[in-house]
Amino acid sequence: MSSSFEKYQKNRLISSYFSVVLSTTLVLFLLGVLGLLVLNTKKVADYYKEKIALTVYLKDSAKDVEIKQLQKTLALAAYTKSADFVSKETAAANLTEDIGEDFVNYLGENPLLNSLDVYMNAQFVSGEQMETIAAEIAEKNFVSEVSFDKPLVSKLNANIKRVGLGILITCIFFSLIAALLINSSIRLSVYAKRFTIKTMQMVGATKSFIRKPFIWNSVKMGIIAAILALAGMAGVLYYVNKSLPQLQLANDKVLIGSVFAGIFLIGVLITWISSFFATQRFLNLRTDQLYY
Repeated sequence: MSSSFEKYQKNRLISSYFSVVLSTTLVLFLLGVLGLLVLNTKKVADYYKEKIALTVYLKDSAKDVEIKQLQKTLALAAYTKSADFVSKETAAANLTEDIGEDFVNYLGENPLLNSLDVYMNAQFVSGEQMETIAAEIAEKNFVSEVSFDKPLVSKLNANIKRVGLGILITCIFFSLIAALLINSSIRLSVYAKRFTIKTMQMVGATKSFIRKPFIWNSVKMGIIAAILALAGMAGVLYYVNKSLPQLQLANDKVLIGSVFAGIFLIGVLITWISSFFATQRFLNLRTDQLYY
């Protein structure tokens, strides 16, 4: 009889530990993924910003030396990521491929102009700055026109701000949820041992002596949960980096290390704090209050 009861208690204890570890792992994993998303939002935004080109159309009278000099000047400018020359023949071929029709044969001539596609560093991709740069380049007498997709730039910047704010609010919300869920799981685990706590207290054990094994067990569960969550995060990061290598999400080792270290510390701290206060609560209860 006693053996069956002990076995039942042991299975119940294992089940309690498993539920704490599982719930903590899931919460930390979600929090970690959101953290990576928040910290990589700028990198993703910069990637798309730097795909927007400022196109400099050159007059047919422009000399090769003038074009090369302008390309070199633009390439060395602080706002430029790259400056690529696109000949009128290449532009015609690209347009023919896009529309599916050889318009040059239809018109009898190529009406397009030679151009320079200037891809800018992300911090300069805004309507105001690009307009200023475009006006400066347009002053060259061999430049026909300078243009860029201003509505696209404005919409992209507005969406980036909106998405960034949304992700930040979501991250804060889930951080609070994480703390509450982990705290609830730890409290349920300690609640199952409330009679053991009161028995130890009645035989003269100090509060710190009673709290110590509970806190240590909770911290160990927090460490296990954090390791499992970090393994899941590493898998997600590997998959995303393999699927979208152009974003180079795995290149910033310091950033990734900071997120991983933060999740590990959160797992340890929340379980420690939750266990401390949960144990303290039952230590302060009278014996008759343990049944409620």
